[in-house]
Amino acid sequence: MKKNIYPLVINPFRNKDLFSAIKSIRTGNLTTGNQINKFENIFSKKLKLKKALMVNSGSSANLLAVQCIINPYRKKRILSGDEVLIPTICWSTSLWPIVQSGLKPVFVDIDPMTLNIDLQDLRKKINKKTKAMMLVHVLGNSANMDELMKIIKKEKIILIEDTCESLGSKYKDKYLGSFGDFSSYSFYSSHQISSGEGGMITCKSTEDYEILKALRSHGWSRGLKNENQISKQNKKLDSRFIFYNSGFNLRSTEVSATLGISQFRDMDKLNNLRTVNRAMIIKAMLKNKKINKNLTFIEANKFVKPSWFGIPIIVKNKNKKKQLIKNLETQGIETRPIISGNFLRQPAIKKYKLDKGVKFKNADTINDQGFFIGLHPKKLNELLLNKIVKIFEQSL
Repeated sequence: MKKNIYPLVINPFRNKDLFSAIKSIRTGNLTTGNQINKFENIFSKKLKLKKALMVNSGSSANLLAVQCIINPYRKKRILSGDEVLIPTICWSTSLWPIVQSGLKPVFVDIDPMTLNIDLQDLRKKINKKTKAMMLVHVLGNSANMDELMKIIKKEKIILIEDTCESLGSKYKDKYLGSFGDFSSYSFYSSHQISSGEGGMITCKSTEDYEILKALRSHGWSRGLKNENQISKQNKKLDSRFIFYNSGFNLRSTEVSATLGISQFRDMDKLNNLRTVNRAMIIKAMLKNKKINKNLTFIEANKFVKPSWFGIPIIVKNKNKKKQLIKNLETQGIETRPIISGNFLRQPAIKKYKLDKGVKFKNADTINDQGFFIGLHPKKLNELLLNKIVKIFEQSL
């Protein structure tokens, strides 16, 4: 198999990241501890978020957010059968927590110019059963958050921001993930910062934070604000092992937190490198007449300062996409769908009977004509840049 000259992902870890991880391992403290608490604190402080909990993945963060809004300890919880809005261009674990929690997903089309949720279609999908929304910020871009928040507030919708692909992006100087009731982040190896595996769930209220904390760790009362009160109410139980709520084990490790801290401190620097590389690649591509004629590049939405995750590309003639992808892959440029394309086309949708026969024109367009290539946090040299452009030209 030919080695990729331009892969989707390069090794994200620098020597200083790895040295910090080794130092963490040598302490012998590998489970939840001081490093996780430290990461949660610096993360919430920089992004101006009220509460943050580190978990083992962004997927787990989405699961906890949805489980929290149906939890019986939540005063304003939503009930089985209530509807949750979600864009058609999404990841599997943006969707499945909704289904797994007994809620009904309602799909919304996307804006093909931004890849994010279409606000006109969103308005059409809201009814009396609409109680929450899983908003996916796609590849560092976002919808018009001013207009979206007007809808959210007017309709009293609980907003979960899936910010797994968009850590560091801003809308009018406010970080994505700081608008909703909850937000999720991923620190997987391909994301803006990495802890290997890992994620963060954030929220605004103390009530939600306490529920999330219990859900993250077995449903234990351990470490909760009212732990002593719970113990007094259950005197016949061992106070160290009181299971106050339902729960999972979605905790992360000290090593992951240490890696996350090391990378998070340089988040702006890493994102700036990606921004510079993206500008270089697109500028060089658009100078080429053949590429310019056949491809379109997605730009940031108005008021968005993006932290780009990959370079999304639209093939103007959908009949050329399949061969283009094949040619690029053969010559060493790795590609992938935009998230997972129109998720309604996935076989699991039919198995779980979620397809209601509604067509989503824009999501289909992105599915049939869109893909993306990697964007690395390492300065791109001219030699590689010229190779990328040449391969694209030859592949069209």
